[in-house]
Amino acid sequence: MTTSTRPFRKILIANRGEIACRIIWTCKEMGIRTVAVHSDVDRDSLHVRFADESACIGPAPSAQSYLNIPAIISAAEIFNVDAIHPGYGFLAESAYFAEICEACNIKFIGPRSGVIQLMGDKVEARRAMQAAGVPILPGSPEALDSEEEAIRLAREIGFPVIVKASAGGGGRGMRVVRAEAELGHALEAASNEAAAAFKNGDVYIERFVERPRHIEIQVLADEYGECVYLGERECSIQRRHQKLLEEAPSPVMTPQLRQEMGAVAVAACKSIGYSSAGTFEFLLDEDKRFYFMEMNTRIQVEHPVTEMVTLTDIVRNQIRIAEGEPLGFGQDDVIMVGHAIECRINAESPDTFTPSPGTITTFNLPGGPGVRVDTYVYPGYRVPPFYDSMIAKVIVHARTRELAIARMRRALDAMVIEGIKTTIPLHLKIMDNPDFQAGNISTRFMEDFLAGNGLKERPVSTAAAALTGGSA
Repeated sequence: MTTSTRPFRKILIANRGEIACRIIWTCKEMGIRTVAVHSDVDRDSLHVRFADESACIGPAPSAQSYLNIPAIISAAEIFNVDAIHPGYGFLAESAYFAEICEACNIKFIGPRSGVIQLMGDKVEARRAMQAAGVPILPGSPEALDSEEEAIRLAREIGFPVIVKASAGGGGRGMRVVRAEAELGHALEAASNEAAAAFKNGDVYIERFVERPRHIEIQVLADEYGECVYLGERECSIQRRHQKLLEEAPSPVMTPQLRQEMGAVAVAACKSIGYSSAGTFEFLLDEDKRFYFMEMNTRIQVEHPVTEMVTLTDIVRNQIRIAEGEPLGFGQDDVIMVGHAIECRINAESPDTFTPSPGTITTFNLPGGPGVRVDTYVYPGYRVPPFYDSMIAKVIVHARTRELAIARMRRALDAMVIEGIKTTIPLHLKIMDNPDFQAGNISTRFMEDFLAGNGLKERPVSTAAAALTGGSA
């Protein structure tokens, strides 16, 4: 494959919030001008203030602004940009958007549209990964055609099974089924939810692992076939399949298992011709057997913990790869130093998880050794009710996991946000939890944690998540 290299002069960021700010910081270091797009309610957001140029692309609803492809492409052409960075959520994993960018001769900072389409279809992705030698859970080889087919496969696999949306993620279109009598209703509910969220009601089933860990492998691949993995992230602490806290490395990881999982991810990347930053998500069972879940063909919300322990700017590498530059380093050059933890701070009640939009009256950021805060808000900023509720990420880095937990507790204690409710008190309780401190966690951690703290699960408002595509 021949690829020409040309430094970007100007990049449009097709996103909002903290990830838009995060991309701007790296662009400034690289001497690249930036264009921020925004809805009319986001005109006072920090990403608009710190970009070199900006354009309003529509009213508050995402479908009329951040998902408005004609408006975004028009802004890119008006401002004569070289490339578009999609961030995460919104259009980041839209093969159609990437294809439009390609057709308009605007570089999409991410993989090719065909690769996005392949890995975005969970059934096709499973098939591609199986062909590449990646371990997958037993399940249906195709989207299900009927309840009878589902029953036959479930009997072969053995209960419990999980029904999943072929085109989705973020927990929508998913149902755990423990008995044959429940399967028909679960199929219908999952299909209807998937159709509403993704305009595609196809579902499949696979074996359900009871108390797995959610482990991610971060990869970087250039356009010349070179690929490395940047260790792993532990993402098991999540509620309704939405992550709350991540760390690197995983408390249970061994050098041998890391090498095995990393090698599998690299081989999979090469098999599908992947380039850019990407993340392979695996389930790790109690016997430390791992199984492919999905691949995210974009930057992740939790990428800072990997950046902290590997001293790597993932956004910079995304941009360099998109410019046609070779990766420039090999697997032996990747080091992991210390331990990092990230807490997602949401504008939500810490007890009921009810969204809490409103005006921030006080906003004090923590500081000190090993503390990083990625945010887009400030005192006086009004958090709108239209988008994902995450307003900041607190990331800490320390020599050991024990010290990282103590450092996160100190940082959260010093972080003062008034005027709205936030999940800071919830994260402080997690820091003090004996199971978390011991690293005894799984994807069931929050279910047990909430019950142990006398908190009852309530349905979370999904309006913003449905509009944004979530922020897994």
